[in-house]
Amino acid sequence: KEIEKAREQRDSLWKRDYSSVEAYEKSLAPYREKFRTIIGAVDPRVPAKGLEFISTTTQDSLVATAADGSYTVHAVRWPVLDGVTAEGLFLKPKAPAVARVVALPDADWTPEMIVGLAPGVDPASHYAAHLAAFGCEVLVPTLISRDDTFSGNADLGRFTNQTHREWVYRSAFEMGRHVIGYEVQKVLAAVDQFTLRNEADGKKLPIAVMGVSEGGLLALYSAALDTRINGAVVSGYFQLRDDVWQEPIYRNVWGLLKEFDDADIASMIAPRLLTIEKNPIIPELEGPPKPRPGRGAGAAPGVIKRIDLLSALNAVKQSAVHWSKLDSVGGSNVKHGWAISYNTPDVHPMAKPVTTQVLKQLGHTVPDSLTPAKVGADARKGFVPDDRQQRQVRELVDFTQKLLRNSFKTRDKLFAQADRSSVEKYVASSEKLREQVYQELIGKLPDPTMPPNPRTRKVLEEKEYTGYEVVLDTYPDVIATGILLLPTDLKPGEKRPVVVCQHGLEGVPMDTISGPGSEGHKYYKGFAAELAKRGFITYAPQNLYRGKDLFRTLQRKSNPLGRSLFSYIIPQHQVTLSWLATLPNVDANRIAFYGLSYGGKTAVRVPPFLAPGRKVEVPASALNPQPSTVNLPSYCLSICSADYNEWVSKNASTDLPFSYVFTPEYEIFEWNMGHVANYAELSMLMTPRPFMVERGHDDGVGIDEWVA
Repeated sequence: KEIEKAREQRDSLWKRDYSSVEAYEKSLAPYREKFRTIIGAVDPRVPAKGLEFISTTTQDSLVATAADGSYTVHAVRWPVLDGVTAEGLFLKPKAPAVARVVALPDADWTPEMIVGLAPGVDPASHYAAHLAAFGCEVLVPTLISRDDTFSGNADLGRFTNQTHREWVYRSAFEMGRHVIGYEVQKVLAAVDQFTLRNEADGKKLPIAVMGVSEGGLLALYSAALDTRINGAVVSGYFQLRDDVWQEPIYRNVWGLLKEFDDADIASMIAPRLLTIEKNPIIPELEGPPKPRPGRGAGAAPGVIKRIDLLSALNAVKQSAVHWSKLDSVGGSNVKHGWAISYNTPDVHPMAKPVTTQVLKQLGHTVPDSLTPAKVGADARKGFVPDDRQQRQVRELVDFTQKLLRNSFKTRDKLFAQADRSSVEKYVASSEKLREQVYQELIGKLPDPTMPPNPRTRKVLEEKEYTGYEVVLDTYPDVIATGILLLPTDLKPGEKRPVVVCQHGLEGVPMDTISGPGSEGHKYYKGFAAELAKRGFITYAPQNLYRGKDLFRTLQRKSNPLGRSLFSYIIPQHQVTLSWLATLPNVDANRIAFYGLSYGGKTAVRVPPFLAPGRKVEVPASALNPQPSTVNLPSYCLSICSADYNEWVSKNASTDLPFSYVFTPEYEIFEWNMGHVANYAELSMLMTPRPFMVERGHDDGVGIDEWVA
């Protein structure tokens, strides 16, 4: 429902100015900046100084020559970011170039496959070679592949079945970067090189990007960000993006669907040329590589299917509006592309009719009689594409690890805004930080305002306490549930403190209550029941992290909306606190939180944001005829058990054996946490309320130094 609502509301968030092409471009600036940020394409690129031809004393850079001598193929690289290069092939026509093209293969294809130097791609789709034969300079970068060969750490002896794309994605996402953003930077660095060549030649040859499937995504995103790109071809990717949560996790972009469906991204290409090849054959994917001996089976599920034609048609229709609106003011500056649909099942992408038509619209007509010459044999001896792939993967991993090592500086600068000169000033100044972290890291929802409508039933009756199952309304179709334990010696009107006792991963409230012999007791030792025996009122909520891929799917659906699991868990606790505060035996000023494992994660992500002094505006309803302002209760203290550590490193490090990059918890990564708030900063948001960490020396959650 929320994804559908985002689609309905998306257009209202855009303020495009169609009064002129210049005004239109200016109105897109903030959206481009937002888009650049959410795909993690934010680091300064190394200035272009020319392509580097890869040659040694035993091997020339020349890889092959066309059979008719019309173009040559060279092994090249070009700098992108500090320590990051793009590496691939450069096709140079013998005659003066007519255009410069970045040709982007699918992630399952090597550059050699679309040049015709390796098997695996139908000859009709050797589009890099065709473009060179038609007179274009062509750069073909290597994409991070869907193999899993290098997804792990040999020094630790730990490898996974994650694709290389997911392996790079996991730690990058935690640092506000993305495998998509890194590869867009590689494309734009190629555009930097082509711009440099245009300047050196004294010509302004058109620059285009053309890609298939994963390469189509990169072509679309790159052209949306950089107006130096005169034309783009997106083949086998463009469609409505509501189901992005079903695609591989390396396409998961935080907040994407709030503002950016494919059609909206395309609007940032207008009035330049955009051609959509809707539904050619593309490599399809049923999931990650199958686990093999010696590799952990923790990769995220996700599929890639041939584009649904109806979905593509709808997306094309939505995007075409922007070119049409610019027609009357843009004149010849408006370059209408076209969309190609196939009703047969065997059409390969980027065949000659596509490339020739694009070149024609960019100002160069290819004679119909011209048949592209085949490329000669690969002259390299002992060339292994996997060696190049390993270099490309390692560079991105190393770049992310450097970001990780330096991320504390950004967090320190952010939290230096808090005024520590007095408790009062700290509380006041930290409120802005709390709101920023809530919005950027958690994803804040509107406060629940519907009546909780509590439903209870007795489920336990022991000598020391009585237990009630509780159900509370939070939002329409969303409830909060748990088990309330009331000590049997409570006297009428007596007020006692409450401890909210939170279970961990795959747990249920009874795990915190059940006694010796039960599965839950091994981990929780019945701490909710033990506290009730000592006279505390306790409440054990059911949190969302149960059901394996079911709750992880909720996270996948939520991330493109700029939300996380805790976007829902915090309001559930808010409603729970408000209800607990109404109970006659509850001291509303002494409601504490105590969570174990994933409950410990909750301890640093819920109580800090349910701070004292919060109010909520309750609209009028049948039960409350007048709108009102309600003071909200807060957690008076928080205890984090068996979870507290250097959380960002635990998520993003590829060098630590207990890092989540090796495990099945693919939902655990939080967008840009490394530059927003680690556990230390989240704990600071509890101040001046007490915050406690419970740590077992042999607990594998981290090391003593991290916890301390």
